[in-house]
Amino acid sequence: MLTHPMPDPVAFSLGPLHVHWYGLMYVLAFAMFLALGRVRIKQPHIAARGWKKEDLDDMLFYGMLGVIIGGRLGEVLFYQPARFMADPAAIFKIWQGGMSFHGGFIGVLVAMALWARKAKRNLLDAYDFIAPLVPLGYAAGRMGNFINAELPGRVADASLPWAMLWPGVQGPRHPSPLYQMIVDGLLVFVLLWIYARKDRPRLAVGAMFTLLYGCARFFTEYFRVPDWQISVAGLPVTSGQMLSLPMIIGGAAILAWAYRQRVSETPSTAYTQPAHTE
Repeated sequence: MLTHPMPDPVAFSLGPLHVHWYGLMYVLAFAMFLALGRVRIKQPHIAARGWKKEDLDDMLFYGMLGVIIGGRLGEVLFYQPARFMADPAAIFKIWQGGMSFHGGFIGVLVAMALWARKAKRNLLDAYDFIAPLVPLGYAAGRMGNFINAELPGRVADASLPWAMLWPGVQGPRHPSPLYQMIVDGLLVFVLLWIYARKDRPRLAVGAMFTLLYGCARFFTEYFRVPDWQISVAGLPVTSGQMLSLPMIIGGAAILAWAYRQRVSETPSTAYTQPAHTE
């Protein structure tokens, strides 16, 4: 059995300014978005659609706003409305954790819609482009949760080699942020990156990400202490699973639609590169 290492949540200080590990994980996430995006731009089927490094830099700015604003508002609306109603100023303390992936996901969709309109790009192509760049950033965020000793797991059998004593929580626990980092983040990234290396129907890559993440998150929720849960047909369903179900159903439906669209395309309706202005 292991013990949570409880590292100092403050990575370093510059005078009165304290830089938290959680914030650094977001910096790492955005840096990986840029690095992976530059690799993706060089892939032949992506380059053929006219994507450029300037697009990537611009999308990152919009995406950062979407992640931070959407993630924090999602945490407020989906998970802890009572806490933030009692202390509205806590909404701005993002270094304390409390960022909802599902809220950030919606925020990024809105941000990409605004970017696509400005750049005169097809919105569906924007979703397909960024989807493989997201999971590693998510993994970094979960590492930030682990460093902060947030999101404790459910009670684990003490004989489990990686069962962990969690600060402020009784008994050995599953280290659920690490599970989510590995399964929801790293595994989804590997599968999606391999899938996206070839040309796919429009919106298929975005739909595949939605489906993979929804399935992964539904599974890893079984090891995490839920923020809240309900009973459906006698079975417990957590808040994270409730929010993941639309992703699973929607992702599968959109993926099937994308492939049907490709089959029904004729040479005259096949993909043509949209107009793009510098």
